[in-house]
Amino acid sequence: MFKHVKKIKDLFTYWLSTSLILVFFIIIVGGLTRLTNSGLSITEWELFKGILPPLNESSWDFYFSMYKEIPQYKLLNFNMSLEEFKIIFYWEYFHRILARLIGLFFLVPLILFYLSKKIEKKYLFPCLIISILIIFQGVIGWYMVKSGLVNDITVSHYRLSIHLSTALIIISSLYWIIINLKKNTYYSFFYISKKNIPYLFLILLLFLQIIIGAFVSGLDAGKIYQTWPLMGNSFFPDDLNEINFKELFNFNDHSLVQFYHRNLAYFITFYVFLLSILIFKKKNKKLYNPLFFLIFFLFLQIILGIVTLISGLNMFLASAHQISSVLLVFSSLTLYYYNIN
Repeated sequence: MFKHVKKIKDLFTYWLSTSLILVFFIIIVGGLTRLTNSGLSITEWELFKGILPPLNESSWDFYFSMYKEIPQYKLLNFNMSLEEFKIIFYWEYFHRILARLIGLFFLVPLILFYLSKKIEKKYLFPCLIISILIIFQGVIGWYMVKSGLVNDITVSHYRLSIHLSTALIIISSLYWIIINLKKNTYYSFFYISKKNIPYLFLILLLFLQIIIGAFVSGLDAGKIYQTWPLMGNSFFPDDLNEINFKELFNFNDHSLVQFYHRNLAYFITFYVFLLSILIFKKKNKKLYNPLFFLIFFLFLQIILGIVTLISGLNMFLASAHQISSVLLVFSSLTLYYYNIN
């Protein structure tokens, strides 16, 4: 009986780990879909109809004609051929198919694990929340696409940030459950205490930085200043000579958004430096290894950010920059977990 329960728990852990890998993969694909400007190539949601790609020339002509009706084609890609359209179509198509796969892969086993009654509810309840977030993510994805079909050549950077943030919450939740399962513990993420606040604040800063990074991506703000450490010839954007307090919160301004993204990175680096001093001062040896990985991914993220910028936004470097941001979040979650433990 005990072996049977252990086997089901192991399957539960493998299922969550595979789900995490799939979500990680779709974040990569989603980022590349954005970087290749492919997200608007399919102009309808097609929850069931779009399972198969176009199978003949008439179907391709239909999808291409639909794409020709939106501003992105009329203002940006008016010289695009059908063969070029197929490339961006397949990026978005693969993104949507992967999203469907994740939905089914997560929801169906979750029901089976619930019916087995061998998995403790303290682990199942967070999975239920994740399943709701996955459904919500699909709705947000279409809501984001709709913003680029009418008056603009790209999607709303606000909606893009919600889409990315939801994916980050999903993958972080999966990671947190997996850590607890493998360590045979159950620590609530929202365990507020004096010793946890510095680590929770770090995670909050990283999430905020990724949101602003989504603003930079959505606005193509990285194309404004491609120099470092200065923005052009000065620390502050030289196209913002006069700015009042209200305009400091203008997240539609390309230069200002890039300025915030850069300087929040500096602040996070300084904060991690202070956190490191605190850890070594208290001789909290169990945090040494997690801290090392945090610092490693932090500097990797900074280097990739700088190189991506000065390379003229190389697509592969930009994708690596996004991937490392997820690994940085994982390392901060690990550090937080060992602080609770």
